[in-house]
Amino acid sequence: MKRAKPYLTRNMSWSPREEPPTVVIVSYLLLIIALFVTVTIAEAESETASTSHDDALLLLRFKQFHVSSDPRGFLSDWLPHAPSPCAWRGVTCSPEPRRVTAIDLAGADLSGTLHLPTLTSLPSLSTLLLRGNSFSAFNLSVSPFCSLQTLDLSLNNFSGKFPFANLTPCNRLAYLNLSNNLITAGLGPGPGSGLSLAQLDLSRNLVSDVNLLVSALASSALVYLNFSDNRLAGQLSGSLVSRSANLSTLDLSYNLLSGSVPPQLVNDAVRVLDFSFNNFSRLDFASCGSLTRLSFSRNALSGDEFPRGLSSCDMLEVLDLSRNEFVAEIPGEILRSLRSLKSLFLDRNKFSGEIPSELGSLCGSLVELDLSENKLSGELPLSFVNCSSLRSLNLARNYLSGNFLVSVVSKLQSLEYLNAAFNNLTGQVPLSLVNLKRLRVLDLSSNRLNGNVPSFFCPSELEKLILAGNYFSGTVPSQLGDCKNLRTVDFSFNSLNGSIPWEVWALPNLSDLIMWANNLTGEIPEGICVKGGNLETLILNNNFISGSIPKSIANCTNMIWVSLASNRLTGTIPSGIGKLNALAILQLGNNSLSGRIPPEIGKCGKLIWLDLNSNNLTGNIPFELADQAGLVIPGKVSGKQFAFVRNEGGTSCRGAGGLVEFEDIRTERLEGFPMVHSCPLTRIYSGWTVYTFSSNGSMIYLDLSYNLLSGTIPGNMGGMAYLQVLNLGHNRLSGNIPDSFGGLKAIGVLDLSHNSLNGSIPGSLESLSFLSDLDVSNNNLTGSIPSGGQLTTFPASRYENNSGLCGLPLPSCSALKNRSVGVGGWKKKQPVAAGVVIGLLCFLLFALGLVLALYRVRKSQRKEEIREKYIESLPTSGSSSWKLSIFPEPLSINVATFEKPLRKLTFAHLLEATNGFSAESLIGSGGFGEVYKAKLKDGCVVAIKKLIHVTGQGDREFMAEMETIGKIKHRNLVQLLGYCKVGEERLLVYEFMKWGSLEAVLHERAKGGGSNLDWGARKKIAIGSARGLAFLHHSCIPHIIHRDMKSSNILLDENFEARVSDFGMARLVNALDTHLTVSTLAGTPGYVPPEYYQSFRCTAKGDVYSYGVILLELLSGRRPIDSSEFGDDNNLVGWSKKLYKEKRINEILDPDLIVQTSGESELFQYLRIAFECLDERPYRRPTMIQVMAMFKELQVDTDNDTLDSFSLRDSVIDEA
Repeated sequence: MKRAKPYLTRNMSWSPREEPPTVVIVSYLLLIIALFVTVTIAEAESETASTSHDDALLLLRFKQFHVSSDPRGFLSDWLPHAPSPCAWRGVTCSPEPRRVTAIDLAGADLSGTLHLPTLTSLPSLSTLLLRGNSFSAFNLSVSPFCSLQTLDLSLNNFSGKFPFANLTPCNRLAYLNLSNNLITAGLGPGPGSGLSLAQLDLSRNLVSDVNLLVSALASSALVYLNFSDNRLAGQLSGSLVSRSANLSTLDLSYNLLSGSVPPQLVNDAVRVLDFSFNNFSRLDFASCGSLTRLSFSRNALSGDEFPRGLSSCDMLEVLDLSRNEFVAEIPGEILRSLRSLKSLFLDRNKFSGEIPSELGSLCGSLVELDLSENKLSGELPLSFVNCSSLRSLNLARNYLSGNFLVSVVSKLQSLEYLNAAFNNLTGQVPLSLVNLKRLRVLDLSSNRLNGNVPSFFCPSELEKLILAGNYFSGTVPSQLGDCKNLRTVDFSFNSLNGSIPWEVWALPNLSDLIMWANNLTGEIPEGICVKGGNLETLILNNNFISGSIPKSIANCTNMIWVSLASNRLTGTIPSGIGKLNALAILQLGNNSLSGRIPPEIGKCGKLIWLDLNSNNLTGNIPFELADQAGLVIPGKVSGKQFAFVRNEGGTSCRGAGGLVEFEDIRTERLEGFPMVHSCPLTRIYSGWTVYTFSSNGSMIYLDLSYNLLSGTIPGNMGGMAYLQVLNLGHNRLSGNIPDSFGGLKAIGVLDLSHNSLNGSIPGSLESLSFLSDLDVSNNNLTGSIPSGGQLTTFPASRYENNSGLCGLPLPSCSALKNRSVGVGGWKKKQPVAAGVVIGLLCFLLFALGLVLALYRVRKSQRKEEIREKYIESLPTSGSSSWKLSIFPEPLSINVATFEKPLRKLTFAHLLEATNGFSAESLIGSGGFGEVYKAKLKDGCVVAIKKLIHVTGQGDREFMAEMETIGKIKHRNLVQLLGYCKVGEERLLVYEFMKWGSLEAVLHERAKGGGSNLDWGARKKIAIGSARGLAFLHHSCIPHIIHRDMKSSNILLDENFEARVSDFGMARLVNALDTHLTVSTLAGTPGYVPPEYYQSFRCTAKGDVYSYGVILLELLSGRRPIDSSEFGDDNNLVGWSKKLYKEKRINEILDPDLIVQTSGESELFQYLRIAFECLDERPYRRPTMIQVMAMFKELQVDTDNDTLDSFSLRDSVIDEA
């Protein structure tokens, strides 16, 4: 019997090939889920592709319709066929879904119009960075769905009023940067209405609407607010207050704000406050408990207006009150409470008295202290010994004295930078300074320190050791070789002796070795620069160094300035110098060098100054010297302070002069320069070098005089178009003067004297318009002196001892031929000639007796006493010496006058009116001489200019020039009333100008002696000086180029009418006084047009450039050159153009000019004219007639200065 199957099995039987029922159900469910997921993913992918495609379309639309220029191809991969914009340059997307979240086109140099609706339609876009492009506004509305959080539109071309209200839909916008544009105000509600900005940057715009600032401060979420470098002017309302409890940073620097800072503007949340470069006169706080940084530099805080509220700012870390007008003592009782202070800047004020001991209480935190350029005296208080954290201490240019280096400074263990230059420190450098293990820079120059240079002093970190301009003696310590990080060693202008130790030469990082004007001996070792060419400046002139110049100098591949002049060097000049591609200045004069001049020197591509005078060099002048390229001066030389000491000439003083580096030397001590003792000097110039060429040029100074050079002068020298000084005198040169010398268009000094040159003077020299000193005497020249150009204006002494030379200024060529008359002919005429001579002598004796008799009758004893008194006092009563010894009776010499009331004026009258040209009568000095105020007996006040002694000009030329200048009359020119010559002295009598020079009035306010010129006065001066210069350029016959237009040559009469002075003066001085000034060119640094560094041809357009600088001075209130003001630019023009390019226009303007709404455009119109005059391309500059026309178009100040009256016939040239 079979067993029965179970129930389940029986009723639910299934074969092995069949699925169980439960599994089937599950499978069905899984299949449905799988189908659902597949469909969902497909739909998501489709949606993602669709949304990415939408974002791409919006971006492509922006590129196509709103980007007009893409010079760098930044958007080159923004292409229609690209699968996704997320890979495009500048685009960032979210992970999933792939939507555009950020666009970064910063610095792409794109141009076009900004259409914000397009970009803000990207629904996920939170960051839009367009900084550094050239977009202008097209449509600044935004999409209603704007999700922006960060918007940067800085450094673009947005101008006018900005519609902040348009951004209201961007309710998440927290960061808005509109800096570096041309925005002037807000359009509609400001940023404080409807926006919840945390950071707003409107710096470097043209905002003048204070209401925009008020609106911004009303934002309750604001943390950072920057309105710096705008045109906010006038006083801030006392009710101005920040409504944000979170405002941390407020920057209002570089505006025109004045008056007091509203105390309520600063609340407890503010940490950083920058009000620098305004004209605020008072600063106080209601609360400053959180303030950590306060910058109030270059304002008008003065006297006892020191902000007393600072005492409550106990969290302050940085305090900058530099460049104000404080005159009292430093208020130690206020500063002592600033226990958290790390940096304190009080430099460039007028603080007097002693440094308060209370500052020592800050030592727990103080890291940096700058008290330089004040009038502080005494010592550094002992309380500073606890300044264990102090790293930088600048005390330069004060009147400090005493022994604080020992008592205080030597205990400042953390000190890294110490500058105590230009003080009155005495004694020796203390041994205890060896404790300053971290010191990197030590500058004790121009004090009165003496003794030996400390041999022990070598902190391991020391990089610069500057002890110049003191009274150190002894030797240079060899232990300096242990200072392995030492880069600069400057011991110049001391009394050091012995040789420079090899250990110093071998310093591995040495770049500047400056020890000129000492008593150093020994030789320059052969192994210099063997281990590397780090040495850049080697200045050892005016010592007693002997031996030869080492050949290893060729290894100094970074060398820029080599000065070994006035030593006792022998041997030859190494040819390896030609490998120094960076060499700009090479001075080897006044030694005993022999041999030939290496032609390889011509390979020094940047050489501009070569002085080999007074050696024993032989052979020919290498023609390769003329092929030298004269590239741009290296930066090590550019901006370097130097002095040019000019020789007057004579047997004991050879060569044209010397170039010396004296950045760390007091100017008055330069008078004690060893070179001065043996050489009579005419002048000492000082200043800063400038970039000589913008492209390749040539050498500018070449002195090979007083050698034994022979052969002919290379003809290719005529191609040295930038050469200013060429001195080949006192050699053995032969042959002709090259006709190619007519190509020396820049030449000012040409000395070929004392050679064996023959032939005639080339007619091509007539074209040298810059030539002011020519000497071809003592040669074998023949023929007629060319009559054109300036050749006939030089004295006869410059042509003498050339037996065959004739013509002005020598006797005529016909007279020279008459010398061949026979001796017999002369004998026949001898009796007649003798009778004529005897008759003339008798007549002269009779006339002389009659004159003497009349003189005794008419002159009283009092007159004789006055004469004796003045003659005896002349050498000491004035500011400079007089040369009258060959004129025993100079008082009766008449003054040649151009005005009838002065017809009887004599030299005696001038002496009496100036008290013997005493120092009390001296009212100024300039490039052409000293000026004295003189009150004549009739009450008339005149100005007398005593010209510098000139050697390159004859009496005839002087009188001819004076007769020409004296006939020029114009209401905007200072009239020459008369002149006279007494001995070697030359005096000019001018109208007296009551208010002095524009330079003094405009720039001396900080010194308490100037007048505050308002804009009306400045306009009048600008127009008047332009009118005077236009007359010189266009109405005078011949036309006159001023050549030295500057603010000190614009004088102001009693009505503040501008008068141009010193026109025509440039031809009255020796060439070295016009061409080797501080800029090495005609003109004054800061005013010299750029083309003078290239073409060296004075033109009317050069005067226009100089006038543009003056106009810029009037608008900015700044001097043309001020390294502390302009930084690396070093000059007003470069600085202003840089600011203009960066759209920081308001920073150019003088803060003292209160800009009213109606006058804003006028200021910028004048600035536009200034920049047109300052165009680097002369042909693009306007003429002065066109400048006057532009002024007339502005129709300004017509009541006080009628422009309609200007014409070329508004003045007269007196023909009488």
